[in-house]
Amino acid sequence: LVRHRGSPVSAAVRRTAAGATESLQLFAVRNLARALDSLSQAGIWIVGAAGESASGLFACDLRRPLALVLGSEGKGLRRLTREHCDELVSIPLAGTVQSLNVSVATGICLFEARRQRSTGGLP
Repeated sequence: LVRHRGSPVSAAVRRTAAGATESLQLFAVRNLARALDSLSQAGIWIVGAAGESASGLFACDLRRPLALVLGSEGKGLRRLTREHCDELVSIPLAGTVQSLNVSVATGICLFEARRQRSTGGLP
């Protein structure tokens, strides 16, 4: 969670998450670029979701320690945030749909990371 331009974990968020916030460690940071630098220095692979990326989510190895970074709906990742990512991936979409709600995109990314970790790898 980013304090500037971020959303607080309110009672409404906790209700909507149906208990999931209780099983996750959430941290608020003042500066996302610095936080991503710290994660990178700790050996965490930074993967950003960017609709225009030529690399697809399903071809990315998500089994290693990683941080998933998703931008705002409509605008996506900010330039500086994008520059701190080790890899940018897109979620393949079909038909006329050009982007997803950030919560849906997050769910897809988390599901793929979990799937790869439970099956031992890429498709």
